[in-house]
Amino acid sequence: MRVLIAEDEVVMAEAIAEGLRLQALAVDTVHDGDMALQRLAVNEYDVLVLDRDLPRVHGDDVCRAVAGGDVRILMLTAAGDLTDRVRGLDLGADDYLTKPFAFAELVARVRALGRRARPAAPPVLERSGLRLDTAHREVFRDGRVVGLSRKEFAVLEELLRADGAVVTTEQLLERAWDEHTDPFTNAVRVTMMTLRRKLGPPQVVETVTGVGYQIR
Repeated sequence: MRVLIAEDEVVMAEAIAEGLRLQALAVDTVHDGDMALQRLAVNEYDVLVLDRDLPRVHGDDVCRAVAGGDVRILMLTAAGDLTDRVRGLDLGADDYLTKPFAFAELVARVRALGRRARPAAPPVLERSGLRLDTAHREVFRDGRVVGLSRKEFAVLEELLRADGAVVTTEQLLERAWDEHTDPFTNAVRVTMMTLRRKLGPPQVVETVTGVGYQIR
């Protein structure tokens, strides 16, 4: 899942971003509405965490501009009375959370919106002896617990979600890394090497030369 955080309070934006990254999500941050619109125009995001009181372009205008598209919008604001919540939802936001908030609730709401943004997948993905529990972030290989890093978990989830189809390197970079990742990096190859090592033999992640990877 890829998330854009549009929040003018830099410390809060980075705290939210780091917390979501710990949940194996790819996260970018911006601090004004103009940059939010620019990023949304060039990158595909599943969820936009949108502060309402943004400089340059107000959060309401950002919401109005992108509502109805593929991205799901979670609006954040210090204004929490009923009128404000109704207005935010009327602008096209999919959900609304007032500050201060419990981080666990933010994570749950982001994940719920992400499930709506992408084709529905079961909470437990299974294939070729692998079992990945997205809710508890657990992976098993033939009943054996496999400890994975956040990035390895995200890559394996994308491969399992593909249900046997090939996933390209570009798709993995788009879904599991953020926009600051060099498109010519070998991060995918390195992550795939450590993932295969941890999963153990026989290898279930196949390389499709010149295309990408798949789990048959």
